[in-house]
Amino acid sequence: MTDAAAFGATATAFDADNHYYEALDAFTRYAEPEFAKRTMQWAEIGGKQRLLVGGKLNRFLGNPTFDKLAKPGCLEEYFRGNNPAGTDVLTLFGELEPTDPAYRDRDVRIDVMDKMHLEGALFFPTLGVGMEQALSDDLPAMMSAFRSFNRWLDDDWGFAYQDKIFGIPYLTLADVDNAVAELEWSLARGARVVLFQYGPVLTETGWKSPGDRIYDPVWARIEEAGIAVAYHGGDSAYSKLMPMWGESSVTEAFRFAPLRAGLSWDAIHDTFAAITLHGVLDRFPGLRFVAVETGSGWVAPLLQKMGKAYKQNPKAFPRDPREAFTAQVYVSPFYENDLAELKELMGADHILLGSDWPHTEGLADPHSFTKDLTEAGYTPAEQQLVMHDNGAALVRPAR
Repeated sequence: MTDAAAFGATATAFDADNHYYEALDAFTRYAEPEFAKRTMQWAEIGGKQRLLVGGKLNRFLGNPTFDKLAKPGCLEEYFRGNNPAGTDVLTLFGELEPTDPAYRDRDVRIDVMDKMHLEGALFFPTLGVGMEQALSDDLPAMMSAFRSFNRWLDDDWGFAYQDKIFGIPYLTLADVDNAVAELEWSLARGARVVLFQYGPVLTETGWKSPGDRIYDPVWARIEEAGIAVAYHGGDSAYSKLMPMWGESSVTEAFRFAPLRAGLSWDAIHDTFAAITLHGVLDRFPGLRFVAVETGSGWVAPLLQKMGKAYKQNPKAFPRDPREAFTAQVYVSPFYENDLAELKELMGADHILLGSDWPHTEGLADPHSFTKDLTEAGYTPAEQQLVMHDNGAALVRPAR
């Protein structure tokens, strides 16, 4: 089967993982005055513009100004495991270039999307996915920061701009009333998907599972609205486990830490264990969850564990939890994952193209994912589902 026969380079695709590079005022344009000094600020340190979060120098990204950037997809071979010379990531970045207007201007981006034959895409933060944990010791400030962020996002990208760019508001479960209010605000502005960070939820009264019934008002309203819930790769509460193993609790993008690559803990695995086994999917069968930029290597172990639990005590479950998961969860795998196994586990109708464009670790050409699908044995009809139909259906309200 040739690439063209599978899914042509000019066929219309829907990308479940695109990114913008945040403007400098993404968190400050609408900063709430009482929280301004407790959230994000810019400062000149050592002759460079640095980001302060909660009054502390933030290291999640080496250059959060994004004034110079590496080319999209320049680390693809590295993430495929093809780096026999052991070249360091900074060298693999190559020569940095000035920020492409398409990374920050939605009208320019639409022109690029048209040239890429993208009908639409889900748009996620670059910096934003590391900021919830950076403010975890000041929950009121953290919630304020994301209220401000969402208003900037609505300004600069929109939640359904020209029905092509689907900016995703970032919600937090740290406080139920705040989550519901921010959800209603987002729905009123046309949001089709909302974003939460995976992992256990820190609240003023302690840690909670996202499956705790306290969050049922949030899940109920999302189900009623017919929109989808996304979890996207980033910093999570699990970074707090690292000091137990002698590592830093600070997550720094692209800083290689061998032990991090080898530990078995997996926040996305455990999040969906909680969502499923704490009954969210059974209480709200109309909910649709999307796992983006978290790979798919966690899916098989989770299904195996849930299957064993069900066989041991089937009366403890309203239905087989594996059936609930595969019916209501969609997964955007990494290109280096076992795509044949994922299809067997989930079905092609619950797998999504996620190019991660324009990030360095993503695909320079979203359509090139068809080569991986073809090699994994996906039929043309299955590739149509993955490359377009499944993602496009997520942004069409279910009711």
